[in-house]
Amino acid sequence: PRVSRSSALASKATGFPIAKIATKLAIGYSLDELPNDITRETPASFEPVIDYCVVKMPRFAFEKFRDADETLTTSMKSVGEAMAIGRTFKEAFQKCIRSMEIKRVGYGLGVNDKWLMAEGEAPSSAADDGAVWLDAFGQDASPRPAAVQSSSLAEAPGDWLEQAWTKWPVPDDVLTAKIKTPCQGRIYYIRYALKQGWSVERVHELSGIDPWFLDQFDELVQFEQKLAAFEVRNLPALRMTVELEDIFQQAKRFGYDDAQLQSIWRIDSSTLALIKNRFDRAKYKQVDTCAAEFEAYTPYFYSTHEKPIAQVIKSRSAAAELKQPSGTGNGALQQALRENGVDSVYRCRAIDDEHILVESHDDELKVTDRPKVIVLGGGPNRIGQGIEFDYCCVHASQAARGLGFESVMVNSNPETVSTDYDTSDLLFFEPLTHENVFNICERLNNGPFSPEHTGYLRGVIVQFGGQTPLNLAQKLKDAGVPILGTTPESIHSAEDRQHFQQVLHELGLRQPPNGIALSKDEAMSIAEKIGYPVLARPSYVLGGRGMEICNNPQDLERYIDHALQATDRDPQSNAQHPILVEKFLLDAVEVDVDAVSDYGQPHRDPGEARCDICGIMEHIEEAGIHSGDSCCVLPPYSLSPSLVDEIKHQTKLLARRLGVCGLMNVQFAVQGRVVYIIEVNPRASRTIPFVSKATGIPWAKIATQLMLGRTLTEALADVGVGEPLAPRHVAVKAPVFPFNRFAGVDCVLGPEMRSTGEVMGIDETFPAAFAKAMLAAGTRLPTSGKALVSVNDPDKPRIISVARELKELGFELVSTIGTHNVLADQGIETAIVSKYADGEHPFLLDMIKSGALDLLINTPIHTGSASDEGRWRAASIGRGIPLITTLAGAKAVVGAIRSLKEGKSTVKALQDYLAIHANLVAAGERMR
Repeated sequence: PRVSRSSALASKATGFPIAKIATKLAIGYSLDELPNDITRETPASFEPVIDYCVVKMPRFAFEKFRDADETLTTSMKSVGEAMAIGRTFKEAFQKCIRSMEIKRVGYGLGVNDKWLMAEGEAPSSAADDGAVWLDAFGQDASPRPAAVQSSSLAEAPGDWLEQAWTKWPVPDDVLTAKIKTPCQGRIYYIRYALKQGWSVERVHELSGIDPWFLDQFDELVQFEQKLAAFEVRNLPALRMTVELEDIFQQAKRFGYDDAQLQSIWRIDSSTLALIKNRFDRAKYKQVDTCAAEFEAYTPYFYSTHEKPIAQVIKSRSAAAELKQPSGTGNGALQQALRENGVDSVYRCRAIDDEHILVESHDDELKVTDRPKVIVLGGGPNRIGQGIEFDYCCVHASQAARGLGFESVMVNSNPETVSTDYDTSDLLFFEPLTHENVFNICERLNNGPFSPEHTGYLRGVIVQFGGQTPLNLAQKLKDAGVPILGTTPESIHSAEDRQHFQQVLHELGLRQPPNGIALSKDEAMSIAEKIGYPVLARPSYVLGGRGMEICNNPQDLERYIDHALQATDRDPQSNAQHPILVEKFLLDAVEVDVDAVSDYGQPHRDPGEARCDICGIMEHIEEAGIHSGDSCCVLPPYSLSPSLVDEIKHQTKLLARRLGVCGLMNVQFAVQGRVVYIIEVNPRASRTIPFVSKATGIPWAKIATQLMLGRTLTEALADVGVGEPLAPRHVAVKAPVFPFNRFAGVDCVLGPEMRSTGEVMGIDETFPAAFAKAMLAAGTRLPTSGKALVSVNDPDKPRIISVARELKELGFELVSTIGTHNVLADQGIETAIVSKYADGEHPFLLDMIKSGALDLLINTPIHTGSASDEGRWRAASIGRGIPLITTLAGAKAVVGAIRSLKEGKSTVKALQDYLAIHANLVAAGERMR
């Protein structure tokens, strides 16, 4: 008896706002008293009627939890979802696959389709049994010839690595196992089975999937054969035939996109563009809750490729005009079309002397002449790209509306506020691909993008949706679409490791010792030169994708292929985006800085522009743990004022050099008194909502105003700010992890992000704010009981103060033998526990499983679910025992426990904290 995830999905699928209606019912209204916001005529008691199909797919992140069991059960394992709308299941299904952003362009026919590669005209690499092909999830699949030749079931790979089989067909026992077991890749293995001649009945018996869906999959598979058999030649040999028109339009109605057709026909983009211009145009339909029975007032659209509607119009003058040479008519045809209410004409011809046959697109999108701004969303939630970016998109839409623009939202995530029909003036529930986004841009511009045509589209904002919109920016700009804010060229200078290195050298700023690698040999050579440990960082990634700390040549050699392939860019362009191999900085403090700048505004004198700091956040964990997985505190609690000033200075230098217009995030590492720059992201970061809540300033709205022509001084003045100040209160951001959903997975943190959410704690002191953040994240810190202290050798000298303070707080300590000896030398008594079941002391794993421990502090020596330590950590998560795996985290936790015991936490509304902060701003105090 509550709103569920499916309630949100149903609301987006039908346009019926379930939560809003339920709230009004709870305060006394009845359904027949509540109007439908979309039709404004029908009451809420009028059940939604739909004339389209909606498909939802879950998004998984097993690549982040490699030891996890990928079998899907009654326990939820997905981290996000995408939704697509079409007129048929096939169309919505293929659109939804594209919306998932898993490097699939649909149900097959991508550049890495194994069947397509085996068809004879495949790329030359397909003939190489040792080839490694990038597949569905941006990972490379290690070649396993034994799995193909012997078809050993034990060698079947995990679905997130879906094996790029070096031979076709795929072994039957592998297909049987994958189809029989519920897993994220099952629908794609079903396609391979159908391609290999399996019957729908056989697949149904193994999978239990309803035959109706399997028939739909089979029809797509059969249509692939038809596409493969149809010959299409590149220009100038291309022939526009009726047969080409029929098969192309049917492909579009089945949901195939341009990339799929290019792959199977092996034609270039110019040839495909000519075919599209002649035979295809995306139509837009409304989600209106009533299947077009009533007029809809809320513009909520999806694209489709239905057949044109044919009708006969009686008009002697129009028929005569159509028989004349092109361009010699007197407007009779246009008048006849207007009189009969026909627009979006596809083609027309004279049937006889009095009648014309008109084929028109049934397009429900009416474009107004108001200037428009498109905001690109972030697509499905995933680790590294979640609702933090949706917060920014919503604020951008509100800011654009506030400045008089028609705000347009494009997104595919039903979980978000940005896809509510009343968040923007126009909502398009579409995949975030170049084809879908460009179609929307061209349609709203009311014509092509050219100097001769002044359209209605002011531009597209790509800064707020994470990595997804950034990856579309350059191609959209190349097609003539205006990109608002920081230019794609500046984005490239910051995102590409090689270009960014040149920028830092030009500005005289420090990076950790590093080198740029385009191959494994280059990476090994660089690491040997700068010394281990090193950190491998790919270009164009989010969430620390593909990053890893390598302590020796064996680690680097094992991992470098994954790092090279982990980019979020198009797989065909990987070679252009190198990786950075840099010295890993031991004992460094990581610092996140969010800034806003109007340097990149067109036609603006850089001398009049400025950059302001939104917030400086000090990470609690040391450098080496991904910023999204580390707790952070605003303002910084251990950095000296001179270091803070230097960080601000370097941030402003970068904003000016990169021509940033809007938001920018810079990550620093401070080692001693030396400041190193780790990376720059010329977009909104996942910390912007946190900084906005902590400071009371809507930074995403301000950044949007800068992109639309206002100055930073003007935008800040509107919210009563001259120059931002550091708050006097303390705000702590803490991550939320899904480890309890992945039994047995080792939860040690590293440079690749694994958290799925975040919380904020706020108080007058750091320990109290940290305690609140831990509680909000689901970690109940004990104030007494038994605590394990077991740390690696480098941390042993520094754990002494933590152990002593725990003793002072009344905790009983237990430790493994190495840590026990160090603490005993300092006069700190601990009970010894054994790492192994056959030891003479109590077995640690048994103590954890029995709930005998209340707190675990364990900095790892060995990692992985197969290690003894990994099993301890996994067991503690299973029992809900607080687990701390870093020394810095242990120190913060001890301070938080002391704060809880002493009752120093305060209860105060956020508005009260911000009111104090606003008074300081008004007084003109400068940020420290």
